[in-house]
Amino acid sequence: MDMNWKKSSENKPVGVIGIGSFGTAISNLLAEKNNVLVYARDEAVVKAINETHMVKNRKLAESVRATTDPEMICDSCDVMFPMVPSAAFREVMIRFAPFLHPYHFLIHGTKGLSLSLPEGKDLGNIKKIRRKNISTMSEVILEETVVERIGCLAGPNLAKELLENQPGATVIASRYNEVIREGQRLLRSDNFQVYGNSDIVGVELSGVLKNIIAIASGALSGLGLGDNAKGLLISRGMVELVYLGKAMGGSTQSFLGLAGVGDLVTTCNSTLSRNYTLGYRLAKGEKLTDIVADMEEVAEGVNTVKLINLFLESTDLRAPIAENLHKVLFEDLKVEDALQNLMKIPIYTDIDFFN
Repeated sequence: MDMNWKKSSENKPVGVIGIGSFGTAISNLLAEKNNVLVYARDEAVVKAINETHMVKNRKLAESVRATTDPEMICDSCDVMFPMVPSAAFREVMIRFAPFLHPYHFLIHGTKGLSLSLPEGKDLGNIKKIRRKNISTMSEVILEETVVERIGCLAGPNLAKELLENQPGATVIASRYNEVIREGQRLLRSDNFQVYGNSDIVGVELSGVLKNIIAIASGALSGLGLGDNAKGLLISRGMVELVYLGKAMGGSTQSFLGLAGVGDLVTTCNSTLSRNYTLGYRLAKGEKLTDIVADMEEVAEGVNTVKLINLFLESTDLRAPIAENLHKVLFEDLKVEDALQNLMKIPIYTDIDFFN
């Protein structure tokens, strides 16, 4: 790697941990105003980035460099953006923990949940979980590292559109104003707006829970249904999202913002969404295992559906969309039958979560 690149900068480079499609998009956004150092485990990927500025046919800015060394990126960068799937997030934080310090800022962009169970327990032998068993990614960072200045990046951020430099926006949520301000300084541009929110758990849960509704929305499209059905699903899905999110520690206001409504509407209507695409293919008759094996990147909603249904078993809440989607994904219920189940539920009040 060209070390003159780092030394020539007046400021330290910004780190990005993970170089999937969203990590690539964020790297390019950051590179508009900063040198960027990317971490990837695969030496071939790092070599390609440093020599050709390409990763999986996606173009990276000239000011992006890469390394396989966690210690190097932690020493070089005060601010880092972890962009790895939720299934690998804890493992990555454990790997980075020896090199992280309290002065570091970590702003993650992962829309998933992590499960912690007592020794000897796993998803195959439990019937319910409580909130203490579920961690958002900011909670994983707190659990596994000494970093406290943590942020979350969420919103209607389809990677392909960001890579095409189309107009967009995101929310950076943190309990620390300095994290929000730094994220805004690093990312904001003429084409990309960055809002702030102090409710980090609410913003994280917005990004996580909307994936459930996105899978259902894709399934409706796969059945060939129209916009009335889509509008019904999105609006009732929003209600479900708010109830679940509040039960898990988020505020109603966060779910009604860009990370909630904004991301929900986008993801429920876009073939660029992995979760929407998964639902569409399910409705067309494909098996979940075949779809997951065929997808280039993770559809986080599948794991989220599983964890949320286990969480529901320990509460008095009902979430009809999540419950029926669980039956479709894991109990062989047909999408058409799940739709009929939902249409028959006797719910007569439109909105009551403001009461």
